[in-house]
Amino acid sequence: MPLGQKKLTEANLTVGYVAKRSGVKVSTLHFYETKFLIKSWRNNGNQRRYKPDVLRRVAVIKAAQAMGITLDEIKNTLATLPDNRTPTKQDWSALSKHWQAQLDERIAHMQRLRDKVDGCIGCGCLSLKSCPIYNEDDHLGENKSGAVLLNT
Repeated sequence: MPLGQKKLTEANLTVGYVAKRSGVKVSTLHFYETKFLIKSWRNNGNQRRYKPDVLRRVAVIKAAQAMGITLDEIKNTLATLPDNRTPTKQDWSALSKHWQAQLDERIAHMQRLRDKVDGCIGCGCLSLKSCPIYNEDDHLGENKSGAVLLNT
């Protein structure tokens, strides 16, 4: 019975189907597996197969990435779910609340950068005498280099 006629909950999905349905490349799915974000199994022909819940898991990963959450943060958060299960709607609510605090801090950081950008590019150079975060006496040159002041 073709996949379209078979209940999705009973299906064992190919990597190509999951890639097409989730909108990610096959190589991305393989990468997610190496990071233990998703899992597959091998059939008798040694071909990857996925359970249908992988589609939701990939959707959660992509939504979190769109919010700026790193793959390590996603992995750590998904690992808090019992038996490393695929998130339910209730799980997503809890996961997204967990990430809201991180997003709020990133927004505050970007606002601080925005407020400083007209006075200094944050590079730590010695060329701007009117810089609000001027690197007086090149104290940054002792142990840092580059645009290190942008993170303050």
